[in-house]
Amino acid sequence: MNYEVSDFNTEVVERSRTIPVLVDFWAEWCGPCKMLGPVIESIAERSRDRWELVKVNTEVHTEIARQYGIQGIPNVKMFVDGEVRDEFTGALPEPMIEQWLKKALPSPHAQQLEVALLRLGEGDMAAARELLEEVLSSEPDNEQAAVCLARTILNEDPGRSLDLLGPIEPGTEFHDSAEAMRTIAGLFLHLDAPEGLEEDPVKPVYVQGIEFLRSGAYDLALQRFIEVLERNRAYDDDGARRSCVAIFGLLGERDPTTRQYRRAFSNALYA
Repeated sequence: MNYEVSDFNTEVVERSRTIPVLVDFWAEWCGPCKMLGPVIESIAERSRDRWELVKVNTEVHTEIARQYGIQGIPNVKMFVDGEVRDEFTGALPEPMIEQWLKKALPSPHAQQLEVALLRLGEGDMAAARELLEEVLSSEPDNEQAAVCLARTILNEDPGRSLDLLGPIEPGTEFHDSAEAMRTIAGLFLHLDAPEGLEEDPVKPVYVQGIEFLRSGAYDLALQRFIEVLERNRAYDDDGARRSCVAIFGLLGERDPTTRQYRRAFSNALYA
């Protein structure tokens, strides 16, 4: 199949407004290009329903190469909605290209996911959950959908939340959010079996902090966890510190509650 470009604006820029277009910038003299080319073409054949491949010979289309700042080849760029969404340079092995594609490609359910995030922001957990379940049934590896769905069921089903968050590894875009919710889900499991927590004078304060967290009273939860930090930081394997960090991660750094309790947390941590 011939992937060589004939009209870049039509075949790449305009076409990418309908379907993502992957552009492979290459040249005849480039050894790594000849290694990468067949791999990219093989993946493209298997992925025609999700994205299209266009190849640009930089020796022939010098102006296009200059326009897109090509300094080393092979260079691969993913175009979405007329713009470069992501790129890499060099002859990557097929598994790494597949991993890159997962990150670079927009979700085919992007609009549905956007509506789910809107419902989540409005506090309509049931509506968000229904939409997110549909997205994940079609895209089991959609980490954003998994994180958001885990949040909608965090209170009533922390065990399933942990299952959803399990595959999200360090270095991925949603790892920090997943890690915060893993911590919170673990805390909620303590409420279901408080006898599993070691006996200590701070235990009632710690449990009360978890109860406030589960009810959404983040300020009161932070107060209790900071008290535990001050009295016995080691309790529940540094659980109070991890709990505060998780709440800050869940709320975000700009949230007024995060801003209010950051200093008290730091003071307790480094006192």
